[in-house]
Amino acid sequence: MAKNIESLFDLSGKVAVVTGGGDGIGKASCIILAEAGASVMVSDLSLEKAQAVADEIARAGGQASATACDVSRSDDLKALINATVSTFGTINILVNNAGRGGGGRENPYNIDRAYVENIYAINVFAPWELSKLAAPYMKNSGYGSIVNITSMSSVNKDPDMAIYASSKAALNHMMANLAYDYGPMGIRINCIGPGATRTHALASVLTPEIETRMLAHTPIHRLGEVNDIAGAVLYFAAPVSSWVSGQTLMVNGGGVQTL
Repeated sequence: MAKNIESLFDLSGKVAVVTGGGDGIGKASCIILAEAGASVMVSDLSLEKAQAVADEIARAGGQASATACDVSRSDDLKALINATVSTFGTINILVNNAGRGGGGRENPYNIDRAYVENIYAINVFAPWELSKLAAPYMKNSGYGSIVNITSMSSVNKDPDMAIYASSKAALNHMMANLAYDYGPMGIRINCIGPGATRTHALASVLTPEIETRMLAHTPIHRLGEVNDIAGAVLYFAAPVSSWVSGQTLMVNGGGVQTL
């Protein structure tokens, strides 16, 4: 029985690509996928951060490589896919984690169209393009899972969050529809919407007062940790979720946390 359960989460022989893998949820996702047996391409805007994560995985006995990638640039996305295939031979798992925006900083009169286009380039267009680039390798390998890190903001309604929130809502709906396009290729596509999770991004806006307000609406009375989200990434990446696609899973302690 135990061996059968282990096989449901076994990623031995699989290759994973994680964007924004240098810290936070991305780093935790890289580590848990490697612990499950996957070879991991750690991608981040900062090569130094990506390399540090890859080195940590290697010291623990896993397989990982690192590369720099600005997901707002199509050439970088193509280079990421090519580097992964060159290093590991194929791609089975794609975690679209890199994102930007939010934090209650989007007063409509303080941002311009260039800002909006950049947010959508990172949060919507990059996951769409990377999925398209990775799909042929997933199809040929006979195993494919695309996991997108979205946000509770995609369903919440808050001031000064319209662009980030709408970009994440677009990601949810885009991927739910793409599940129909990629499903016949043997590829599953799902989204994870983290609630308030202790990352550097949250720390930049979190105050004791905000945390108290968040916890008042959180049945599991704590904020999230990056490993809470990484566990959901493993679920969607692994064979255990082989009949799950087109879904958005909110990982939020059962509540709603807003700024």
